[in-house]
Amino acid sequence: MITPKKQYSDKFREQALAKVYKRGKRTIQDIADESNLSIHTLKTWMSNAAQTDTPKPNPAKRPQDWRPEERLQALHESHGLTDEALNAWCRQRGLFAHQLAQWKSDFCAVTRSRSDGDASQTLRALKVENQRLERELNRKDKALAEAAALLILQKKVRALLAGEVE
Repeated sequence: MITPKKQYSDKFREQALAKVYKRGKRTIQDIADESNLSIHTLKTWMSNAAQTDTPKPNPAKRPQDWRPEERLQALHESHGLTDEALNAWCRQRGLFAHQLAQWKSDFCAVTRSRSDGDASQTLRALKVENQRLERELNRKDKALAEAAALLILQKKVRALLAGEVE
């Protein structure tokens, strides 16, 4: 006998999804068992919620689930807020002020490491160029010393020949 398909209200679906997104260290299976749902049903709802154009409110997301673009947007929105306003803003989005501070330091560290990488690459290129120029300078010094030695020898030969001729 085929069991009829259960119909769940939109409110029930939203509550189940909110539990999933705020689950902490619990698994989706735990939430499904707690809500008396099949894990496949719950995952289908999650998939459908992800595909809809209506964005889920940020409080339903765990801070570690935020994408870098969302983190940057959050930093931009919260920049310049005072303590009370910042805490209210964070409560609305399910965040803590220390998480924003960590995100900011993470972004700064990435930027610093990239600029450090560029600086070290530039430094390496300058060292190579400096070594090339030093080699060329040594070559020219040797050539100049050789030319000076030849000129001195030439003068000595002329002086000797001039002494014999007289």
